[in-house]
Amino acid sequence: MLLLLASSSPYRRALLERLRVTFEVVSPNVDERPLAGESPRDTALRLAQAKAQAGAVGREAALVIGSDQVATVEGTPIGKPGTRAAALAQLRAMRGRIVEFHTALCLFDAARGTTQVENVPTIVRFRSFSDAQAERYLDIDQPYDCAGSARIESLGIALVDRVESTDPTALIGLPLIALVTMLERAGVEVP
Repeated sequence: MLLLLASSSPYRRALLERLRVTFEVVSPNVDERPLAGESPRDTALRLAQAKAQAGAVGREAALVIGSDQVATVEGTPIGKPGTRAAALAQLRAMRGRIVEFHTALCLFDAARGTTQVENVPTIVRFRSFSDAQAERYLDIDQPYDCAGSARIESLGIALVDRVESTDPTALIGLPLIALVTMLERAGVEVP
């Protein structure tokens, strides 16, 4: 059975490569804006499912993986900063605070029309770092494509006091523990 990763994220691709399964990558065309009144958790779940289903178009016999992540500071969603100025503003808003990351995962079995969906939350407490530390971090990591402006798998870990999650890969963008369970349910053994 064909396994597809419906994502243009190089981070998700690198994570899936850890499982040593054969897969292809497709870029889903999904509007990622939240719906009015939608919770961050529900946004992530909806988008993960939408990405998986969009990735299945024209691939009736595929298992398609979709994932999405929404970060919040005290309930307010924060996205990918895109620019240095926005990243610095995000880091300032997060220092000394708790940030919750909702990483949703969907495995869509196009042949059977079945869907498995799960949210894997991660709580991150950021240190009370200085503006100078934030600036130096941005100079080195340039995390403008990461929700929350901190690459935890890289130097961003220096900005963090504590991480709480059932899956350390969820924070990077693809919860592999949950994915292995979903794949096994779909008949794919890993390793």
